[in-house]
Amino acid sequence: QVQLVESGGGYVQAGSSLRLSCAASGRTISTYSMAWFRQAPGKERTFVATISGRDVYTAYGDSVEGRFTISRDNAKNTVYLQIDSLKPEATAVYYCAATNLILDRPYQPGMYDYWGQGAQVTVSS
Repeated sequence: QVQLVESGGGYVQAGSSLRLSCAASGRTISTYSMAWFRQAPGKERTFVATISGRDVYTAYGDSVEGRFTISRDNAKNTVYLQIDSLKPEATAVYYCAATNLILDRPYQPGMYDYWGQGAQVTVSS
């Protein structure tokens, strides 16, 4: 029902900022819980951030590098991940995910029904 497309990844220097976007189509996602996960080479996919349906709350992973802020724009049917003070350890493929269920910690990939294709973020030292 829902298609997700990430954009905004790229190659940046440590200390810089970028904003990832996740554009949804197929239906409105205003009631959906949205999340960002990331996966570095040779590592498992891990939780980064989530924002609840109707923007009631947000939550973040315990060990993310720098400053991460998740937000959503219902008029654009889009979710964002702002990353400031990027560190090389943040290098990974970042995935957008969605579900219409109410979730709680721990946030796991298996909780989500829809996934984007991923966006590469590479941070140089």
